[in-house]
Amino acid sequence: MNKETIIKISDLAKIDIKDDQIDDILTSLEKILNLVDEMNSVDTDNVTPMSHPLNLKQELRKDEIKVFNERELFQKNNEHTDNGYYKVPKIID
Repeated sequence: MNKETIIKISDLAKIDIKDDQIDDILTSLEKILNLVDEMNSVDTDNVTPMSHPLNLKQELRKDEIKVFNERELFQKNNEHTDNGYYKVPKIID
């Protein structure tokens, strides 16, 4: 990784990087790449993949169908109802 690569990547990504920021970005990217190299060097052949670091099971409730028609309860305190429908002002002619 060098300054020219940083400039090329920033140009491709359309990111405006000032000249005084290039050295800091170069240092940070080198640290990241070194960390990736270190992680790639670890032997993971006998390790089973995990979807989560904790072995948790989500307990779900039993799926039961419940049909309640509470229209009258919802419309009880509304004076702008007619035959189970809400009355609203006419908007479209």
